[in-house]
Amino acid sequence: MVRRKSVRTRGKLRLSEYFKELKEGDNVAVARERSAVGSFPKRLQGRTGTIKNKRGKAYVVEIKDQSKSKEFLIAPIHLKKIKS
Repeated sequence: MVRRKSVRTRGKLRLSEYFKELKEGDNVAVARERSAVGSFPKRLQGRTGTIKNKRGKAYVVEIKDQSKSKEFLIAPIHLKKIKS
């Protein structure tokens, strides 16, 4: 797991990442944005899931944990769309 951002991108927050639009059923990877302030659970880092719906500014992501499926509310800056 990467602990730091590269020198050129350190401290940089791209506004397009905050406002990106994802659709229901899109496959996404959860990747923590290091420059965003706040706590982020380590168990979600690197997981993949599908978008169920949008709730406010965040998205409800369904992630499989062993045999159970769980729903997490994640900001769009921490989500990366996976081509499928």
